[in-house]
Amino acid sequence: MAVLRLLGSEGNLASASNVGFAKLVRVINNHSAVQVITQKNAGGTTLATVTLGIGEIAYIAKSSTDTLTGAATSLAVSVGFAN
Repeated sequence: MAVLRLLGSEGNLASASNVGFAKLVRVINNHSAVQVITQKNAGGTTLATVTLGIGEIAYIAKSSTDTLTGAATSLAVSVGFAN
């Protein structure tokens, strides 16, 4: 089991967010349909996308200035792994 260190407050990804300049982000799809999460660099260029299933959680490593966008029901928080 992974132990997480929370580094901020959870918020939604309805608009582009760098999630507090996080380098590691826990994202959960808190909706009854799949959702696409888009990662963009500071210049707005799309770097990657991922589809999260219903209730699925992903850990996304990113540069601190990269943004993530999803939906109002895509919830994200900056995290670190702890021992």
